[in-house]
Amino acid sequence: MRAMRGGGADGARMTGGVERRDFLKVCTMAAAAVGLPASAGVRMARAAEKGLKPSVIWLHFQECTGCSESLLRTSHPSLARLILDLVSLDYHETLLAAAGVQAEDALHQAMDANDGKYVCVIEGAIPTREGGVFCKIADRTALEIVDEVAARAGAIVAIGSCASWGGIPSADPNPTGARGAPQVLEGRTVVTIPGCPANPYNFLGTVLQYVALGSLPALDEQGRPLFAYGRTIHEHCPRRAHFDAGRFVLEFGDEGHRQGWCLYRTGCKGPQTRANCSTQHFGEEPGAWPIGIGHPCVGCTEQRIAFRVPMHDTVPIDRPTPPDFYPPIEAGGGGATAIGAGVAGLVLGAAAGAGAMAARRLSDAERSTPAEPTRAKDGGEEP
Repeated sequence: MRAMRGGGADGARMTGGVERRDFLKVCTMAAAAVGLPASAGVRMARAAEKGLKPSVIWLHFQECTGCSESLLRTSHPSLARLILDLVSLDYHETLLAAAGVQAEDALHQAMDANDGKYVCVIEGAIPTREGGVFCKIADRTALEIVDEVAARAGAIVAIGSCASWGGIPSADPNPTGARGAPQVLEGRTVVTIPGCPANPYNFLGTVLQYVALGSLPALDEQGRPLFAYGRTIHEHCPRRAHFDAGRFVLEFGDEGHRQGWCLYRTGCKGPQTRANCSTQHFGEEPGAWPIGIGHPCVGCTEQRIAFRVPMHDTVPIDRPTPPDFYPPIEAGGGGATAIGAGVAGLVLGAAAGAGAMAARRLSDAERSTPAEPTRAKDGGEEP
């Protein structure tokens, strides 16, 4: 795709009639949407002006294309802005106009022109079962394709749970031997953006940081960006107050469900699911995520949970936070002993006797003290 260049003496207008000010605004909005500073947006714009937009090669394997469909519905930036202004999407089987030999030529031309610098995005699980009959493209197996393309990439991103760890295709009995990109590309750094589908802004945040700063975000032990997967959904769920108060939905459609109470007892996997769904909704539509529409979280970002733990089974609270571990309001009482009862009786008896003596002395003092006159309403004194 043609790089954007400064136009005119001051570079105020960019190729295609896009005002530089407008383009800079798009870049800063894109950076802000994924938690990057405004300075990152400025650096993105400058890099794009110099024709330094990174080449993106997007591979499809065992998946439903749901992650690409989610990406199509972003608006900050829109997909058109993303693939035309910020990156160069050189190969994407779903969006590619070419087919057959032309598509294969586009793939290899992009690899040759950007050797060692392009971003390889993998969507879908990779079948590894012997025989090579699953998911063949241009008479090559998925393993052969991913080995070739990933080996020459500057960064590798696995988008969606299928690419991150196998997802639905890897569910038992896993007839194709489906595995995630990190398991296939052992020894390589693979950024994983799990989710079914993955939230597109988690992907954008990773790619835009690579564009602007030339680095990848901090990752957890599973290769997930900490800015998106550093906390469990339970920790920042909008229904958390109901959990803390003990208000739970017991069955779908009951009074608690209509009131928006906590879904934990209906099988919500939020306490063990690390994701930012509750703060970064899908399609920029408020409430557009499972719990937002009244369904428990199914733990789609977690390999040990999604498509393995029954949907409505409850899970333990992972890494509880206040007030999950506060002591109960009413502490349980222990059994009373004879000695304890005797000591308590002595204390109470002494206190009662002291109170009686104090009351008697106060009464005697009042009787021995003459009463002072009080003021009448008309200013006179009453006897």
